[in-house]
Amino acid sequence: MKLGVLSDIHGNRVALAAVLADMPAVDGLVCAGDVVGYNPWHADCVDAIRGESAGLPEGVPWPTDEVPTVMGNHDRAVAGETPFAFNGMAQAGVEHATEQLSDEQLAWLAALPDERRVCDGRVKLVHGHPDDPDHYTFPGEFGPDLLGDEDVLVMGHTHQQHHEVYDEGVVLNPGSVGQPRDRDHRAAYAVLDLDELTVEERRVEYDTSAVIDAVEDAGLPREIGFRLTQGR
Repeated sequence: MKLGVLSDIHGNRVALAAVLADMPAVDGLVCAGDVVGYNPWHADCVDAIRGESAGLPEGVPWPTDEVPTVMGNHDRAVAGETPFAFNGMAQAGVEHATEQLSDEQLAWLAALPDERRVCDGRVKLVHGHPDDPDHYTFPGEFGPDLLGDEDVLVMGHTHQQHHEVYDEGVVLNPGSVGQPRDRDHRAAYAVLDLDELTVEERRVEYDTSAVIDAVEDAGLPREIGFRLTQGR
């Protein structure tokens, strides 16, 4: 069984479309949170992850079923669940998403759990850390102690693609679809083989210029778009 693993889409429909078009055949998708924030297509990205492809651009293999997803800190802030110490760019994205999303979409975000298990409990999804959804668990902090009784722990939040395989199982951050921060501007995701317990880290080019233009058209800080060209 193979899973396509996504995280930190952050309202970047262009990057998400590129990832979905690039993805090899998988048996399902999962998402480690932060569907919204920063970039301007919050509603489209929520609809895509909900499996609601009507109204989305044609020619993209959008999910036809809801993708199992956990709540990220931007998702939580947009849903009004908790404050977070956001910088100016992040706060602008939160406010833009709050204005753009429908009541139904906001309710969907608010209902996302902090932790989710899929594949008969073999895969656990969190956003930041198993014990704290807002903790940034960077690659240097990876270790078998993060694992419980699951075979694979999937985390997001840092926007840094990395994985480690231990005797106890796999710890994986697929990287960020919509705003990588590991000095690689390409959209990041991963393919997890549950039979072999192996991970393929994948990157794909996309049209960052189109995102920069859309960021400016939406009245969002230009730096949100410009940083996409540098992967930071």
